[in-house]
Amino acid sequence: MFSKKWIVGMMFAVAAVVLCEPAALAQKRPSSFVNDDDVFLALRDASRRDDAAAAAELADRLPNYAIPSYVDYFRLKPRISIAPEGEVRDFLRRYEGTAIADRLRNDWLLELGRRGDFVTFDEQYPQFALDDDLQLKCYALVSRINKGVQVAAAARTLLVSPKDYGNACMTLIATLVQSGQFSTEDVWAQLRLAAETNQVIVARRLANLAGASDSQVVQAIEKGPLVLAQRVPDNPTAHQLFIIAAGRVARTSPEQAASAVSNVEARLTPAERALAWAQIALQASLKLMPEATAQYWSRTDGVALSAEGYQWRARMALRNGDWKLVRQAIDAMPPAMAAEPTWVYWRGRALKAAGDGEESQRLFQSISDQTNFYGQLALEEQGEQISIPVAGVPLAATEISAMAGNQGLRRALKFFDLNLRFEAVREWNWELRRMSEREHLAAAEFARQNDILDRMVNTSDRTRTERDFTQRFPSPFRDYMVARTTALGLDMAWVYGLIRQESRFIMNARSHVGATGLMQLMPGTARFVAAKIGMANFNPSQVNDVGTNLELGANYLNMVLRDLDGSQALATAAYNAGPGRPRSWRASLTRTVEGAVFAETIPFAETRGYVKNVLSNATYYAALFENKPQSLKARLGTVAPKGFTPTELP
Repeated sequence: MFSKKWIVGMMFAVAAVVLCEPAALAQKRPSSFVNDDDVFLALRDASRRDDAAAAAELADRLPNYAIPSYVDYFRLKPRISIAPEGEVRDFLRRYEGTAIADRLRNDWLLELGRRGDFVTFDEQYPQFALDDDLQLKCYALVSRINKGVQVAAAARTLLVSPKDYGNACMTLIATLVQSGQFSTEDVWAQLRLAAETNQVIVARRLANLAGASDSQVVQAIEKGPLVLAQRVPDNPTAHQLFIIAAGRVARTSPEQAASAVSNVEARLTPAERALAWAQIALQASLKLMPEATAQYWSRTDGVALSAEGYQWRARMALRNGDWKLVRQAIDAMPPAMAAEPTWVYWRGRALKAAGDGEESQRLFQSISDQTNFYGQLALEEQGEQISIPVAGVPLAATEISAMAGNQGLRRALKFFDLNLRFEAVREWNWELRRMSEREHLAAAEFARQNDILDRMVNTSDRTRTERDFTQRFPSPFRDYMVARTTALGLDMAWVYGLIRQESRFIMNARSHVGATGLMQLMPGTARFVAAKIGMANFNPSQVNDVGTNLELGANYLNMVLRDLDGSQALATAAYNAGPGRPRSWRASLTRTVEGAVFAETIPFAETRGYVKNVLSNATYYAALFENKPQSLKARLGTVAPKGFTPTELP
């Protein structure tokens, strides 16, 4: 067991990571500030660097700034660990009910949890409106443990993403162990999850709690082949380290890991054997190995899997066309996972294949009102096609103009003008919390009037009964797009569906990997396409021009479509992940599959979601443009096996 002193020490031992966003204005001398906005931007940057002295000096220069709450916040935030409690409470009182007050309460709660001041934490936590911080949820469970409450089940549900654990969730795990609510097996489950998701630092921090050493865990993760080659001692710790090593080796060679497990499985307990095979099965599935189900998943019955494990067992059964195993895999999922639209739909399909039409139709009916990929497919399973809902009563001008008087939305507009999207989106979304559906539509129209199309789309997307699909699926630059797509013979609905997913019509959008513009073009791709279509004197900076971005993006999309035999499912995957990967995924097929199966079994989570969203979007755009019902299934088509061949496309 671990002492309370040890747990508190652990709370302070985890290094804090501060993410700083560089800003050119922060490098300016005070004399070079042109206006108060320049000073404000520099203040924000100083606060994000936790430079309290600079933040105080800059805040003093803004006694009458248009958004005083943020001036005060940026002044206080760098001192949150040392600020008097009265100063924090005064801020919360003065700005009660605002987004920035909720943000400061979040910051303060993190500090209170770090200190172990759970009396004040418990007073403040119920007032944290957004309640979207995993670390605060972990601290809240620590506080309940301290009161003698059993929280192990809630903790297991919460602790599924090691990359987000930070100090608080590590403290929670330690406290669970200390209180006897987590067993050693619970800790090993966390260690396996950390290794599975490549969170080596988290795994090392968990080592002592599992009764292993830091060096043993590091060796299992980083030197898996060496661990598998050694004789496995007959003790639970050695067996668990072997299982982790098998999972790590399987990332590169499932066959090598399987051979090692086969050699020692007689010495493992039935549960340990199932865990080892589950580690291998997941990695084989991510490689789309056809034998993943028959050779690996078949040996995992009854064992608790990770979230990815449960889903990939079902996905591989889908790929193999084994509807009985699809149903079994979904039935074994935790209830919350099985209730997701993805698995409701596929369970319905499995029941339909088994001849249970009544129950399958009940499942399809339960999600067919959802305007997402699986809601659309469920609607088609009921014999209907996708159409645009009839619009309600048009908004009155007074309903839209009322949004201009909303102070939170006005703050958001100011932040958009300053290109501070993080703050702008926070302020905008905060105000939506208190709005009716009709007010959502009015706010969306207000966003359209201010050329903030991404907020229009996201705001309108939230409504369930009053819906305006012209807000959800806008088509700016329509004349240009008609001319360009007609010349290329390209489906304009598909292009708009892709733009909606890529950039949400943010013209200066830039991804973390350097893709830019409406169609999120990488510099190398832009140069390649410009050369191919003969765009004279192309300069990479031109990719930020709307016309150039759309010209290059539409041509590249047309290139990958032709390169992948006219399949929108494959070409959409190629636009996101590069053309080589979908060719490889197609080559691993053992039979022709429907496009929805191909999309659901894409190994990359980002690309999997991307393909589903783009083609769902495109189906609605087609319904809008053609004014008639559409079929998502027809758009998805089928994907047949085809040997891998290289391509020149980037």
